[in-house]
Amino acid sequence: MATTNPVLARSETFRPNAGYPQGFQPDAYYNPQSGGYETPQSFQAIPQPGAGRMTIDDVILKTSMLLLGVIAAGGLTMFLLPIWLIAPVALISGLVSFLTVMFVSTRRVLPVAGLFVYALVEGAFIGAFSLIFELRYPGIVISAVVATGITAMVVMACYKFLGVRVNGRIGKIVAVSIIAYAVVALLNLVLTLFGHGLGLGAIGADAGPMAWLFSGVGVVLAAASLISDFEVVENGVRNQAPESESWRAAFGLTVTMLWMYTNLLRILSYFRR
Repeated sequence: MATTNPVLARSETFRPNAGYPQGFQPDAYYNPQSGGYETPQSFQAIPQPGAGRMTIDDVILKTSMLLLGVIAAGGLTMFLLPIWLIAPVALISGLVSFLTVMFVSTRRVLPVAGLFVYALVEGAFIGAFSLIFELRYPGIVISAVVATGITAMVVMACYKFLGVRVNGRIGKIVAVSIIAYAVVALLNLVLTLFGHGLGLGAIGADAGPMAWLFSGVGVVLAAASLISDFEVVENGVRNQAPESESWRAAFGLTVTMLWMYTNLLRILSYFRR
């Protein structure tokens, strides 16, 4: 399955059976001493010194590190940023973080320092973005954080226990939709700067149907991307991807979670006055 997350699409190690040539399945191994074939269960692999492999624990730890970096930068931004700087900081940090995602995701070998630069810049954006809502609707940020956590757990449960997958034609549709969504969001931002926005970024109870639709589609696409992320991470572990690839997986999960948070924050504002 090709991932719907452009951050993870760069690495071949996250694809099913990436470790073997097409058409080859390691069902048995020939043993000249026994004069026959042995199954993989009886074959003992020789560990390679220093060849660390990606694990689920690695991905969880590194995702937590990136999210903590975002939270720390976001918290400092919310508490220290003057009101008159909210809009400029949100705009500049949002554009820089978007460009950072595009740059980092195209690298075959991820620069770890670049990931933490992203976490700090994205944290500044999340802090300024959240402050806009918190000043108008006190308590909404905590509600959005809780809603994001609950949504992520529900998505994980659907993936783990119900076998929900985003692959085949649906996966392609989701991948194209995410790209289209990003293009429309960028276009709306540019038009808004010139006073001709499409109304997609409106917040509060007076937001129009286009804002509702745009945020709702964003949450659905983020949830679908999260399901895809879970599957490609499992593929990476199964394919014995290098330990360094756990940073790529963590980066992809972080981007998806933050995207979900911003859309849920918008949706919650629609019920506030």
